[in-house]
This record gives sequence, structure tokens and C-alpha cells, in this order.
Amino acid sequence: MKLNIADTFRVKLPADPIMENSRRQVFKSCFSYVTPKKPKAPKLIHAVNEMAMNLGLTETDTQTKSFLDFVSGNQIQANTQPYAMCYGGHQFGHWAGQLGDGRAINLMEVVHNNRRWALQLKGAGETPYSRSADGLAVLRSSIREHLCSEAMFHLGVPTTRSLSLSLSGDEVLRDVLYDGNAAHEKGAIVCRVAPSFIRFGNFEILASRQDHETLRKLTDYTINEYYPHIKAGSKTGYLDFFTTVLQNTITMLVHWQRVGFVHGVMNTDNMSIHGLTIDYGPYGWLEGYDPGWTPNTTDRQFKRYRYGNQAQIGLWNLLQLANALFPLIAEAKPLEAILATYNGIYEEKYLAMMRSKLGLQKTLDTDARLIDNLEENLRLTETDMTIFFRNLGKITATTTITDDASFLKPLEEAFYAFETVKEDVLTAWKNWFTTYTERLAIEDQSSKERVLQMHKVNPKYVLRNYMAQLVIDAADEGDYQLLQDIHEVLKKPYDEQIENEKWFAKRPEWARHKVGCSMLSCSS
Repeated sequence: MKLNIADTFRVKLPADPIMENSRRQVFKSCFSYVTPKKPKAPKLIHAVNEMAMNLGLTETDTQTKSFLDFVSGNQIQANTQPYAMCYGGHQFGHWAGQLGDGRAINLMEVVHNNRRWALQLKGAGETPYSRSADGLAVLRSSIREHLCSEAMFHLGVPTTRSLSLSLSGDEVLRDVLYDGNAAHEKGAIVCRVAPSFIRFGNFEILASRQDHETLRKLTDYTINEYYPHIKAGSKTGYLDFFTTVLQNTITMLVHWQRVGFVHGVMNTDNMSIHGLTIDYGPYGWLEGYDPGWTPNTTDRQFKRYRYGNQAQIGLWNLLQLANALFPLIAEAKPLEAILATYNGIYEEKYLAMMRSKLGLQKTLDTDARLIDNLEENLRLTETDMTIFFRNLGKITATTTITDDASFLKPLEEAFYAFETVKEDVLTAWKNWFTTYTERLAIEDQSSKERVLQMHKVNPKYVLRNYMAQLVIDAADEGDYQLLQDIHEVLKKPYDEQIENEKWFAKRPEWARHKVGCSMLSCSS
């Protein structure tokens, strides 16, 4: 197994001079060297061969013991020095100080086909940033991260990737619901892959400590390595960098809204500088269309990270990044001017995205109201977002809008209780579909062409929480076939996949309040 190792982060940025793996505050450094914990009995559960090929490996490579040793932290590659990053963050709106890679260890950077990838193990043991935790991860959360990062990639959502999922052989003590009932669970390790794992918090921690020298080094490094078209070392360059991050963040968030994804923990330490979805904890997909829904039990009271608030949290987080970059620019107005463009850019991209979901190519001023009315109607009675938009293509410009609910039959599967679509609810839908069919009538494309385009942006298969929980339940019993089956389904989320039609269904009632299927904690 050969990899083209080409480290830059640990080579070009200042390292923590203290080599011992002890909990501590780390100053004037971007990372600390640390060695992964040797797993007791590592076992590969699943490898993503497509991702392996991106790194220059083959499917045969992923079946070797050397690969298992590599992705489980059992063996360190020659000419590498694993490390944990130092960063801070705002958690639920409050500055938390130093956080860092508490259960993630960066192995190396690899270059293949002119693309740079950073590889990181999640759940491989303690680091100087683990605080009171053990740095390990359990199987249930690792399955969720492994499957979801790959599902998001195939949905076309900017994301980190997963190379592999392994059992460590260790038992890990966790309190799933934070209710005092801790229990031992199977330990696991995910090998994550991304261009880099640099976060907003990497810049925040340095600015908070007024370590402007290291802040400048990190910012110049990030620009030079990942945005070479921008000139590092100048105010203009730093502003261009911030503008790019803002635009990438908006693109990511609009994709989240498109597929009904809720991150659940949009703290600034979970915001990628590349605009990638990172750190899959208590995430979820909308079942019933509810802008107020959050999958995170910790967020249950205030719902800061609810589906309908993700765009505004993106802006709030970018404001914190702007504050971190301010020492390099020394002027607030240029940063404020960039932030002022956020809402306009987001609204434009969101409208364009929603038009595509509705199969509209032309742009009319009335489209915004059409979309607003649709979102209001989706909240009138419990309605599955994924099924509704996927089946919406069955409505055409010539569909007759009847006085009863029969015109909604093509969408009946999307309603949790179709019998509730009556009286005022039915009237609202009749009005909306009358306007929608009239809007379709002025489009130039045929119904067939429109449906083909709609099916490219409205997925049929997403990783619903109950699906992930079924995989977890099977894996706890040592059965990993369902994991592989679901992974295959999620690789083609826009295809019909008639043989997998059973996964194109609303959340079953048994899963409505089941732990892991509705709301989740950050416990992993």
C-alpha cells in the first residue's frame, strides 16, 4: 500500500513544543503532536473504495492488514507525524475558549491526481484537547458519520468524506441520554478525508489570545495552499479570502435546505473554512416539514440550530470569523460590507434552488410568493418533505384541480394523515396548485424534461434517522450487511432504484419517539 504523502500543515505551521499527551492550554501553536491509541482488536467493517481510489489506493489495498492497521491507528506510516489541531469556538452562541481535536487525530496529507487530501482518525484516543473525555468514539455515532458523509457527497452537498469504518475492539463508556445511565458500548474509528479540517475556530482561538503572528501564518498558509488565486499577506487578500469563505458557506447551507438536512450543532468549531459539512453528530433529515425542528436534544429548549434558522446561524458564525480576521485587516467597514452581502446572496441562491425543486426554469417576480405559500402549506399538516418534492413532478400544467382532494392523489404518500387535508387545509392546497399549474403552463420545457430536471435536485433516498438506527441495531449484533446495503442505496439517491423502493417511505410510527430515530444527543 503506497501513498504519496505530502504534509504541509504540520510542516509549515508552528507546532506545540510540548510533546507529552497531557490535557493543557496550547499557545502560539496550530497543533500538537500525538500518537493514536493502539486499538485492542481492530476489525474493518466497511471501506469506501471510491474514496480509496481518490487517494491512489486500489480495492485490493483496502482488503489488506496494512490498510486496517493504517485506518485504525494501529500502525503509523513512515515519514508521518500524527497531530491534533488547536482551535476554539462559539458553542450555542457563547465563547467556549480552547476546544481542539479532542477525539480526532490527523494522520497525514496525501496528493493524488493533483488533489490534496487530509486524513484524520475520529475516535483514536486522547489528545491534549480531550479535556475530561477519553478521545474515543462508539459504533453507533461512527456508523452515523460514516454513512452520512458519503450520503451527502452523493447528494451533491459539500462535505467531508469517509474512507473507512472500523471496530477498535475496545469497550467505551457512554451516557447516551445524559441521564446518569452510562453503559459500555463498542468502540469504533472512522477515517475521515477532506481537503483540510481547518475550521473557523482555528482562527478564533488565535485572535482571542491576540496571537496575531500565528494568526497571520495560519491565514497566509490557508490562502496559499487552498486559494492560490488570492494574494496572501495583504488586506485585499484577506478580504478576498473572507468573501470566498462566505460564498462557500452559503452554497453549503442552500444545499442543506434543498435536501432537508439539519446539522444540529452549528458551533463555529464545526464550520469548515472550505464550506464543507463537517462533524456529523446529532444531525437529521426533516420527516414532517417543520422549520422549527432540531435533532439535537441539547438544543431542544431554544432551538438555535433548527432547520429554519440555519441560514442566519451561518451569518452569525461568519461574523465571528470576521472578528477573528479583523486584527489582520484593522478595518471593520470592509468586513461589514462583505457581511452585508450575505442575505442578498443567500436569498438569490435559495430562490434559484427552490425554482429547480419546483421545475421552474424561467424567473418571475411572483416566484418568491409561490415558494412562501408552498412552505406555509407544508406546515398545515404533517407532510414529508422528501416524498412531496420527489412526487411533485407528477403534477403537470394540465392537472385538473378538483373541489375534493383527489387532485392530490399523486402526493398522497407524502402526507402522514391524508384525511386531515380538508376544509381550510384543502382550500389552501387548491389555491396553491391552481397557481402552480398556471405557472407551469408558461414554461417552455415539456413535462418529461421538467421531471428529469426535478429528479436531479429532489432526491428519492436520504439517510433518515430510522434507517441509520436499523443499521446500528444490526451492527450491534455483529451484522454489517444492512450497512453495506444502505450505503449502496445512498450512492444513487436520485435514481428510482425500484428494488429499494421500501426505503422511499415516511418514518414509521415506531420510530417517531425512539431514541436515535427522532432526537439525538452529542454523546459519542
